[in-house]
Amino acid sequence: MAAAVAATQAGHHATVFEASHALGGRARVVSGSHASTLANGTPVSLDNGQHILIGAYSETLKLMQTVGVNLEKALLRLPLTLQFPDKTGLKLPDWPAPWIVGLDAAWGIATATGWTWGDKWALLRAASGWRRGGFSCSQHLSVLQLCQKSNPAITPRVMAELIEPLCLSALNTPAADASAQVFLRVLQDAMFSPSVQIDSKTTFGSANLLIPKRDLSNLFPHPAAAWLVKHGGKVLLGERVESIDYSNAGWQVTATTIKQSFDAVILAGSPSNMALASINIAYAATNNIAKELEHLLRREVLDWQNSVNALRYEAIATVYAYSKGAKLSQPMLALRSDAPSAGTNPAQFVFDRGQFGGETGLLAFVVSASHGERLDLQRQVIEQGKAQLNLPDLQPIQTIIEKRATFACTPGLQRPANQIAPGLLVCGDYVAGPYPATLEGAVRSAIQAVKLL
Repeated sequence: MAAAVAATQAGHHATVFEASHALGGRARVVSGSHASTLANGTPVSLDNGQHILIGAYSETLKLMQTVGVNLEKALLRLPLTLQFPDKTGLKLPDWPAPWIVGLDAAWGIATATGWTWGDKWALLRAASGWRRGGFSCSQHLSVLQLCQKSNPAITPRVMAELIEPLCLSALNTPAADASAQVFLRVLQDAMFSPSVQIDSKTTFGSANLLIPKRDLSNLFPHPAAAWLVKHGGKVLLGERVESIDYSNAGWQVTATTIKQSFDAVILAGSPSNMALASINIAYAATNNIAKELEHLLRREVLDWQNSVNALRYEAIATVYAYSKGAKLSQPMLALRSDAPSAGTNPAQFVFDRGQFGGETGLLAFVVSASHGERLDLQRQVIEQGKAQLNLPDLQPIQTIIEKRATFACTPGLQRPANQIAPGLLVCGDYVAGPYPATLEGAVRSAIQAVKLL
């Protein structure tokens, strides 16, 4: 939907083909036979994963506002907080607009509870060095190597309580395997950038956590669809694109019940679906020039599909659970977690959905870079929640695992380009760009694809 809105803003007429009967992709409300109820029969609205935004997601926030979303009403704004149930860890002050960029981050580090002065000094020195270096490093460094190379090195406590959970939440890749350059870019925008001015009345601190107070379908996809139709566009649900054919007459899209020609096509599906997309290049003319163009276009399509096939993926699991009357000390808490591939404490964060519009006692546990079978993971998370949150009656409601939630954001990764061939473009959080697989990365790639039309 982001590409369709951006294209309409640029003066194009957009038609959206959506294979399912629900908008939103990996960011939508769970409905129909997959919807859930509590033990007492109370229906609960669950998303197919717990998503958050940050103030630095400027393009996403602007696009939401364009389609009529009231950001103040739709999002709960909090200072960046990575504190544990015992209140140790990092918490930035609630300064929407600090007068010195980065001062709130430095203050948060200096006042972090449970850390020694050695922990704080090492992190402050490292952050200062990263900032002096323009938040740039070798493309081949991992986050773990970056932190070990700092002088002094980041301490084990700060690695376990800040770097690793922040890296997992932002890149969905363990620090030992994650790209240091992408991590630094996220760190720069989130903690060491000016406040984001959305309009004359709305300003967010770049590090603000923005938690949706409505289900994800109504946060952007549904308002975007309504805006698009109002501005002359079309949204076709249940229309799976079966093939895309190019000839000298243009691009012809064949869907479930519709066949239509367009001047250009922007693909906005998952990378696996895009790699398998049936894209046929055939000129009606038989002259040598046409044959050469056909050969070049086929080569471009093949090269792009090969770059998608080279990606590997990481899963994200969200375990929804319920404890009657439970209310956490903060809407979001960090949890003490084991390594992603081992141990019995897999969740890194827990969200109290009762504090942002959900049922009181409904909690969402997030496991980034998750491994293992669904029931085993659910059992481990419930035991972790009972122990770390002191909730002996905690019961599972539903566990949702997106097995190919994001690409593995590894050092030196060559991501697919925005353009496959002239007039055939692609957008998504996996497309080449400075951000990892985030909502902001997807929106920025959509805007870039429209610029290339």
